[in-house]
Amino acid sequence: MYRLIFLVILPIVFSCAPSPEETLPPPNIIWINAEDIGPGFGCYDDDYATTPNIDKMAESSILYRHAYASAPICAPSRSCLITGIYATSLGTQHLRMETTKPDFIETFPEYLRDSANYFTTNNGKTDYNFSPEGVWDYWKQGVAPWRNRPEDQPFFSMFTIGATHEGRGNSIERHQEATAQLPEAMLHDPAKAPVPPYYPDTQETRELWARYYDLITEFDRQVGEILDSLDADGLTENTIIFVFADHGYGLPRYKRWLYKTGLHVPLLVRIPEKYQHLAPQAMGTETEQLVSFVDFAPTTLNLAGVTIPNHMQGQAFLGEEMAKSRDYVYGARSRADDMYEMSRAVLNDRYIYIRHYMPYLPYIQPGRISGDQKESYRLLRQYKEAGTLSEESMEMWQAKPTEELYDLQQDPQELSNLADAADYQSIKQDLHHQLNQRMIEKKDIGLLYETEMLLRAENSSPYEVANSAEGFDVEQVLEAAEMVGMADPQKLVTTLESPDAGVRFWAMVGLRNLEKEASAHQSQIENALQDESPAVQLMAAETLCLLGNCEPAYPVYEKWLGDERNWLALQAARSLQLIGNKSCPLATQMQQKIKSMMNPTGEQRKYIDFNYASFTGWALEEALVNCGAEVP
Repeated sequence: MYRLIFLVILPIVFSCAPSPEETLPPPNIIWINAEDIGPGFGCYDDDYATTPNIDKMAESSILYRHAYASAPICAPSRSCLITGIYATSLGTQHLRMETTKPDFIETFPEYLRDSANYFTTNNGKTDYNFSPEGVWDYWKQGVAPWRNRPEDQPFFSMFTIGATHEGRGNSIERHQEATAQLPEAMLHDPAKAPVPPYYPDTQETRELWARYYDLITEFDRQVGEILDSLDADGLTENTIIFVFADHGYGLPRYKRWLYKTGLHVPLLVRIPEKYQHLAPQAMGTETEQLVSFVDFAPTTLNLAGVTIPNHMQGQAFLGEEMAKSRDYVYGARSRADDMYEMSRAVLNDRYIYIRHYMPYLPYIQPGRISGDQKESYRLLRQYKEAGTLSEESMEMWQAKPTEELYDLQQDPQELSNLADAADYQSIKQDLHHQLNQRMIEKKDIGLLYETEMLLRAENSSPYEVANSAEGFDVEQVLEAAEMVGMADPQKLVTTLESPDAGVRFWAMVGLRNLEKEASAHQSQIENALQDESPAVQLMAAETLCLLGNCEPAYPVYEKWLGDERNWLALQAARSLQLIGNKSCPLATQMQQKIKSMMNPTGEQRKYIDFNYASFTGWALEEALVNCGAEVP
C-alpha cells in the first residue's frame, strides 16, 4: 500500500525539482564576423585554404552548409543582422544611406541588455544605415572586451574583422600590411590558386586570389586570438561562439552580385557541453539546413532566453524553442555607393531565381568603385580591352536578363541561365511566386525608388511608410515593377496615368528599358517631366536624353541637382553620368554642386560626409571627366 503510494508520488516530487538546464546561467555569446569572404575555410573542403584555428573549432561546432546573407553587400546585411528585420522592410536596403527606424524597434543587443542584463560590446564597424547610438555598452578594440563588464554579468560580444575587406582593396601594399604577422610558410602559392571560370587564368589573377587567401588566414589568426583569450579567462565552457562572414568575396562576380557567390557565407556555431540542449544536433557535425541573416538576431535572443519581439521577421534555428526549418531564403540588391540597382532573389535547397527590375543596368556599371582603383576591376577591364575575356566574363559588362534561374547542384558556378528553358518553367514560376509573396508579406519598401521612399518618410520612417495603407500599396507597386521587361509599350504608357507615383515610376523604368522602342511615346515621356515625383521626373529626363531629346530634360536635372537634400541630388547626378556627353551643357551646374558639398576643412575626406555627398560628388566627377571639364 505504502509502496504504491510512493511510486505514484515519486514522479510528482521529481517533476518539481529544477532540471540542470533550469539552473544554468545564461550563456555568453560571441559573434566573430569576417568581411567579404565566402566559405574559404579548410573545414568547408577548400584545399587551398589555411585556416587551422577555424578548422579546429569546426570539430566542436555545427557547420552550416547553406547559410546566406540577405544582401551581397555590407550595410543592408548588417542592418538585417542587428535588427532581425529585412533591410528591404526597414528601408535600409542601400549602401550607404541616412535614415531612421521607429523607436519601438530596438536592436537585439538592446533586448539582451534590457531583458537579460547582458553586457554588450562591439569591436569594429557598425554600418547599419541608422545611428548606432545606444546599441552597445562598450565599443573599443581588443580581443577580450568582456573583461570590462561587471563581475559575473553575461556578455554578448561582436567582432568585425576587417583584414579581408575587399581583399584590402585588392592592393599589394595593403595586403602586406594586413598579413605582417603571418609566417611566410602560411602564405599561398599563386600557382595553386583556384581561378573561377569568369576570371582569366593568368599569373595576375592567380596572385590576386593567393593574396585573398592570405587574408583569410589572417582572419583565422585573429579568430585564434579571441578563442585563446576566452580560454585564458576560463570562459570557453560558458560561451556560445558564431563565426561567419557578411557576404561573398569582395571581388567582381561576388560582392554586389545577387548570385549565390554574393550571398553564400560560412557559418560555424560552437555550443559548450553544458548548453547542448540548445542545439538540434551534436557538435562536430554539419547540416544542410537553410539559414538566413534575418534569423541570427532571433536565434541569439532565443539562446539567451529572451522573448523574440513580434516585429522580428526571422526565425530561431537554435535555442529552447526552434522554428521549423525554412524552405527558402531571400536576397536583395539595391543601390551601392552611387550605382542604383533593384534586383531580388530567392533560393531553395537547389535553385536560385533572380528578378532584375532594372535589367538595362549591367552588373559592372561605370563608376569609381568599378574603376581602376581596385586591381580586380582593373585587370578585368584590361583583359576586356584586349579581347581576351571569356563569354562568362563579358556578361558582367552587358545588360542583364530580366530573369535568371540556376540549378546549383548541376551548375554551382551559376553559368547556365535556365530562365527561358522549357523544362524549367514550373520551377521558375514557383520560385517567382514565392519571391513575390515574400515581397508583399514583408512589405518590400525598396519597391519605392530611394528618392520617392525618403520623400514619403520625411516625417516618419520608411518602415512606418511601408506599414501604412495610405503610405504604400505594396501589391500595386509590385505589379507595376513586374511590367519591366515584360509589358508592351502601350500598357506602360497607360500606367503612367496611375495616381500612385511608385506605380508611375516603374512604368517609366519599363519605357527606359525599351530603349529605341520607346521613341514612339516621347510626348508622354516629356509630359512626365512635370510629374509631382522627382523620381519620375528624373527617370523621364534620362529616358528622353537617351532617345536624343535632352533639351526639355535639362531644367529637371538642374532643379534636382541643386536640391540641398543630397539623397535627392544623387539621382540627378548619377543620371547625368549615365547619359554620357549629353550632360556636358550642365558642366557649370555640376561643378557648383561639387563645391557646395566639399569639406570646408579639406581634412580626411573631400566631401562633407561619406554617404550622399560623396556619392553625388563621385558621379559628378565622372560626368565632368566624360565632358573634358575641370573637376573642382
